[in-house]
Amino acid sequence: MIPAWNEEDRIAAAVACARGTESASAEVVVVDGGSQDSTCERALEAGARVVSSKPGRARQLQAGAEATDADAILFLHADTRLPEGHADSIRQALSDPAVVGGAFGFRFEEPGFGLRVVEWGVRMRLRFAQLPYGDQALFVRSSVLDAVGGVPQVAIMEDLDLVRALQKAGRIVLLPEPATTSARRYLRDGIVYSVMRNTLALAARSLGVDRARIAAWYRA
Repeated sequence: MIPAWNEEDRIAAAVACARGTESASAEVVVVDGGSQDSTCERALEAGARVVSSKPGRARQLQAGAEATDADAILFLHADTRLPEGHADSIRQALSDPAVVGGAFGFRFEEPGFGLRVVEWGVRMRLRFAQLPYGDQALFVRSSVLDAVGGVPQVAIMEDLDLVRALQKAGRIVLLPEPATTSARRYLRDGIVYSVMRNTLALAARSLGVDRARIAAWYRA
């Protein structure tokens, strides 16, 4: 399931990646948050089902989850690409009844020393905190998602809240294969600034700052 907003340049590739040869029978749902470009048309042309939603990633993720009756749901960012064999990896992970969900590794598609440093930081987070983010293609059993109350409806960092809820429900698997994501926001805003902004947002979340205030500052 792919939440999207004005992603006409990337959505077709994201849909094709999600479908894949080994997961051709999987339903790909694109949840559009009011795009003003041709995102919906290109998603349909690529073979996805398009669902409309109010804007906001948490709302879109929940709308997509409610629109499918699949046993498991994978949440894919429009600028993230899955590794080859992803469907088999997910099936194998979920063959263990103790596993409630999981995520892939993390890699940027662009070159650059600074981005490699960020990747190293992600590996350290995964090793010591066991905390994957949404750009790592989170997947979850639908029954478990329902049991934890669905996607947390917060203004920002809903992926962290969801992962924490899933960790209480069972085991999360961190697959070694990396999902490859675009560094466009890091390159647009600056790598150092982006890392500092993310760190401050996480600190504010940990301190209980209202999520809407964090989102307004983060996106300013």
